[in-house]
This record gives sequence, structure tokens and C-alpha cells, in this order.
Amino acid sequence: MNSSKKAESKLAPFGMLLQFSKGLRGTFAWSIVITAVSILLSYLNPQVIRIIVDSVIGQEPFNLPNAVVGWLNTWGGREWLRANLLFCAAFVLIFAVLSGITSYYGRVGMAKFSEGMILNLRNRLYAHIQHLPYRWHVSNQTGDTIQRCTSDVDVVRNFVSGQLMEMFRTIFLLAVSLSLMFAMNVKLSLIALAFIPVVMLYSGGFFSVIRKRFQEADEAEGDLSAMVQENFTGVRVVRAFGRQSYEIDRFDEKNNKFANMWIRLGYVLGTYWGVGDLVSGLQVMVIIVVGVLEAVSGSITLGEFLVFVIYNNMLVWPIRSFGRILSELSKTSVSLKRIHEILNEQEEEDSPEDVTPPMNGDIRFHHVTFDYAGIKPVLRDLDFTIKAGTTFGILGSTGSGKSTLVALLDRLYDLPEGCGEITVGGVDIRRMKRDWVRSNIGVVLQEPFLYSKTIKENIGVTLEQTDLREIRHSAQAAAVDDSIMGFSEGYDTVVGERGVTLSGGQKQRVAIARMLIQDTPIKVFDDSFSAVDAQTDAQIRQSLRQNTANSTVILISHRITTLMQADQILVLDDGKVVEMGTHHELMEQNGIYRRIADIQGSMESELEEVE
Repeated sequence: MNSSKKAESKLAPFGMLLQFSKGLRGTFAWSIVITAVSILLSYLNPQVIRIIVDSVIGQEPFNLPNAVVGWLNTWGGREWLRANLLFCAAFVLIFAVLSGITSYYGRVGMAKFSEGMILNLRNRLYAHIQHLPYRWHVSNQTGDTIQRCTSDVDVVRNFVSGQLMEMFRTIFLLAVSLSLMFAMNVKLSLIALAFIPVVMLYSGGFFSVIRKRFQEADEAEGDLSAMVQENFTGVRVVRAFGRQSYEIDRFDEKNNKFANMWIRLGYVLGTYWGVGDLVSGLQVMVIIVVGVLEAVSGSITLGEFLVFVIYNNMLVWPIRSFGRILSELSKTSVSLKRIHEILNEQEEEDSPEDVTPPMNGDIRFHHVTFDYAGIKPVLRDLDFTIKAGTTFGILGSTGSGKSTLVALLDRLYDLPEGCGEITVGGVDIRRMKRDWVRSNIGVVLQEPFLYSKTIKENIGVTLEQTDLREIRHSAQAAAVDDSIMGFSEGYDTVVGERGVTLSGGQKQRVAIARMLIQDTPIKVFDDSFSAVDAQTDAQIRQSLRQNTANSTVILISHRITTLMQADQILVLDDGKVVEMGTHHELMEQNGIYRRIADIQGSMESELEEVE
């Protein structure tokens, strides 16, 4: 992680947003300035109304700058204005139009700022997740991660685009309203001001409650999203075991829990807004009662009283919106915290050396011991060498550590210090760049992942330019070309999500073709022939011998027939090497390999008799 990313990870959630506003702060400042101008223009209209009531219709002297009074007198003064009230109305219209125009540009500027900031946030969040360790991905639910990257980001977007501007508008409105109100009548202004601390106090109290409820609701939504994603991904298993009713009940339970949380939150928000209406109504009532008394006593003119009531009503909304801002702020703080938790995770780091040596040398596991999070060791003191350019077989029961061995070789996990080392050509892979290691090791998993694209695009996903001849050559090597050409659309056939429209064997062979097209010096097949029949297995292995002559091939399988032609075969049991040798050498030993071979041979004989 570079220094800027490290600094970013240490920021508080709201401070984190500053990192994504670079290049946009000028737009934000312009939006604030133009919004302030819009607010000032909106406050000029009531002053025009005051002048019309007091000095045009009434007999009060003009309370205007001398230059303006002199200009009016040249036109005929009060009498001329009384005869031309449309002139007064024109001023109201002009101020309203200018206020609308400035408000428009202020909101457009804020929209550009908010969308630009959220664009940066989305890009950074996605890129950061791409570089998080494999350990993080397997320990976090996909549905919850998606919810943080979509719903939580949208919450932040709505706050920045809407409530952030309202926050500044509220500050300006309060400042301008109170300034003008104190200039007209101190007594009424103090009464109006006295209600503000009351609103602040009860808003602060509700803020802490609402924030907790929002967090609970957000986490419940993450659980719901994770369950839905898991169900849709495993739709075959659900249908195969007739678990639709069970899954519907599970969804109903989580959905009801989620709905009840929002209902509880609705009670809190309803109480909050109800109290706000009561306080606001009480304030308006007190201002009107006292204002009428002040007007009757002559302490305030009729026009000033009318304008004061208008300003007070304009003041009431900012006070009320303060509560909405706090409510949205509480929701946003929860979402920002959840996003920050992802951005605060440390990315995969390469060693300072970042060496990129040739990857066509011997692979050495030197006294390798490994465990997951301090649990019982999965691999125990593994010590063996895979000669370059040979085929190396690995046999072992479920949980014996075969896939962990591959994950360590591919640097999905790194060996802790003191737990041995894995070298290629004599160089510890922990000294190599991760991208270099992974680009030189082709891996085919037992459950391969296919994109929702055409078969051609899936096989050629690593190619800069699609070459159908090269793709077909790889498919032929993987013994899947005939199957693909049997589809009506051939290589342009679109596979379903995760390759669901293909059979298990077809998916594995497409994944093998995708790996072969990379032509990496190290090729790993992690039980990737398990879904194909014995004849296709033999066909693929024969083709691999022809197409991987210069590569180091690691075959992991439960089938003896898949491994028997390997140059060396290693047998794992409970994370330890218990046997190692050629097929003939291991068959001469009365060990695990021989017992598995006898069992599988007996089963094949029985099957042939049945057929």
C-alpha cells in the first residue's frame, strides 16, 4: 500500500470523503457562494413588501439609503409609486427570478460535486476490493460486501447531493434571518431565538437513538442481501434437494426482521417530527401573539410585523430541517463507517524486492507448515521438490491440504516467517511480485468460475485480441471443441451466470482451455477432471502431454488413472507427506496409494461386469 492509501485508511469516516473531493473543491466553493447569493436575494423580497406596506400604502418614511430615496423622488416619490404599483411588483419578480437562477446554478454545481465525489469513491472502493487479500474475501459475505458498495454508497451520495447543501443553506438562513430580525425588533428576535436551543437539544437526543436504529437496519439489510445472493448462487442445490419452502421461510424470517426494524425506526422518526411540529407551532403562535401586541403599542410597524412573520416562517424550516439533517447524518455515518471498514483493510503487499525471476525452474517446498488463523495446522513440515518440466501428481483425502498447497504456491496466502519457504528456481516466492507469480501459474479449480459471456470470450478472457484459431486450439486440447461446435451458436453461445447452462464437465473443460491459452510455465489442475468421464479424462491427459511439454504440470486428483502417468506422485494425509514415488513404486508399497488403487480398480471391474 502506498503512503497516500495508508494516510487515507487512518482517516475518520467523514474525513475520508475529503480524499475523494480532490479536483472538485472549487466547484463546491462556487456552489456555496452562489447559494448564499440566492438566499440573500430571497430575503430581499420581504423587504420590498415591507416598503410597499409601510411607505407606499402607509405613511412611514422610506427606510432606504439616501441615494435610493433621492432617485425615487426624481420619479415622483410615494405618489408615483402608488400610481404605479406594477413597478413595485416588478422588483418582487426580478428578485424572485434572480433568486431562482442562482439557486439553479448552486444546485447544478452541487450535483457535479457530489456525483464526482461518489464516482471517485466507487472507483476507489472497487479497486481497493480487487487488491484485498484472498483471506479477506473468503471471510466476508459477498452479499454484505455488495450491499456496502451499492446501498451504502447511495446513502452517502444522497447526503452529499442533498443534505450537505441543506446544512450550509441552514447556516446561511439562520445567520441572515436572525440578523434582519434583530435589526427590526430585538424582543421578538430573542423570543424566536429562545426556541432554537430547545430544538437543538431534543434533536441531539434523537440523533443518538436514530443512529443506532439505522445501524441495526443497515446490518439487517446486509444479512438479507447475503442470504438472497447465496440462494440465487446455489439455485441448483436448492432445487435438487427440494428446499424451496425452507429457503422461502428463511427469507420471510429475515425480511420480517428487516421490516420490523424499519417500523421501529418509523416510530422514532414519527415521534421526532411530531415533537418538531409542536415546537415549531408553539414558536409561531408566540411570535404572532407578541408581534400583534408590539404592533398595537407602536413598537413595530405593520409592514415590519408582516416581514418579521415571513422571516420567522423562513427561520422555522431551517430549524426543522436541522432535525432532518441530523437524521440523514446518522444514517450516513453508519454507511460511511461500513464503507470505511472496507477501505481501512490493508491491501496485499509485495516484498520490497519485487523480483521477477524466470518461473521455469524447480519448485521446492522446504519444511512448509501452515494453518488458518491459528487453528490446527493444515500442512505439516512438507518437504519435497517438483522438477521443472515434469508432471507431478498429488493424491489425498478431503481435508488433507491439497488445495491449501496450491493456494500457497499461487500466493493467495503467504507463509508466515519461520514456517518454511516455497521457492521456484531457488527464489522464495515471497520475494516475487504477486502479479508475476500468478501470471506465470495457471490454475484450474474443481469448481471453475465462468463469466456470463460467450464461450469464446470465456476462453479468450486473457487475450488482448480475440483469436478464434488460438481459442479453438486450446479447446481441442481440453477436449471440449466438439461439444462447443454442437451448440447452435458454437463459440458464440452465451453461458448463463457462473456457467450454469453448461454441464459440470463442460465447465471444467472450458476452464482448462482458458488456462491453456495463457501458456504459463507452471500449470496446476486442482481436481479439475472430477466431472468428466474416464475416457475424456484420458483424452485430456494425452492432449496435455502434447501441449505442455515444456511446462511443469501439477495434477491433483482422487483418480489413480489420472495420476498414474505422472513422473512423481505425492500422497498427503492429514497435512503430511506419507508416500512419494512413481506409480509403480507406490503400487509396490502396501500404503494408502495401493489401497485406493485397489478399491478404484475393483469398482471399475464391477462396473464393467454390470455393463
